[in-house]
Amino acid sequence: MTYQAQYDSPLGILTLTCDGESLKELRFSDAPIRETNTNCSNRHVINSTSQPVPVLEETRRWLDCYFSGKEPTFTPQVAPLGTLFQRRVWDELLSIPYGETVTYGEIARRIGCKSAQAVGNAVGRNPIAIIIPCHRIIGADGTLTGYAYGLEIKRQLLMLENKDL
Repeated sequence: MTYQAQYDSPLGILTLTCDGESLKELRFSDAPIRETNTNCSNRHVINSTSQPVPVLEETRRWLDCYFSGKEPTFTPQVAPLGTLFQRRVWDELLSIPYGETVTYGEIARRIGCKSAQAVGNAVGRNPIAIIIPCHRIIGADGTLTGYAYGLEIKRQLLMLENKDL
């Protein structure tokens, strides 16, 4: 069964989706859904306000901490659906420290991939925004590049983490 909840962040409404055990998606509600090789055609969605779901509550606590300008000391259980390569990239994103940035090329080197572009494609399909910190990836020249929710949101997330832009 799939559970869904909303979170009112300072940057917009976020939609949280889980299977009861792990967070599957965290996205800005007004953004289009990007294909991540998931089969969501037969979802049965229950609004979690009628039934508490621990992983959604833990995600809300994480977001409360994050948006208060503090580094969360825990990470909710995440299990994004994607290809093996995408999951390798997303796992590597989880290792980027709060307030730091790395390039697509650096991520490619870390996972033994020859293509920063392939990494960029996987980063762009990250279904769990903010917690899997794809906003911390920058271009080779140090500039802010592509972000599914727009460069202004990316800039604001990095500023929230006290990243000097």
